Amino acid sequence: MDFEKIYREYFRDVFLYVRSLTAEEHLAEEVAQETFVKALKAIESYQGEKDIRAWLFTIARNTFYTHCRRQKRYADYELPENCLLKR
Repeated sequence: MDFEKIYREYFRDVFLYVRSLTAEEHLAEEVAQETFVKALKAIESYQGEKDIRAWLFTIARNTFYTHCRRQKRYADYELPENCLLKR
């Protein structure tokens, strides 16, 4: 599997998806980049059972939520304004 091709083809989609979760563009960029780092590490475990775009979106969503939980932990249990999680 050509990971560079996957990156070129899907980075914008992943970025826009994460951008829909946060009001901060730089955070969306950071999470999108981290998504592809995680995907590269896990590419051997990708079974092809679902669309690769959906797989990347799942990684992106989980990465974003992890970021929000970390921020919450360090911000006296308040979600940062850039995290649009619903309670």
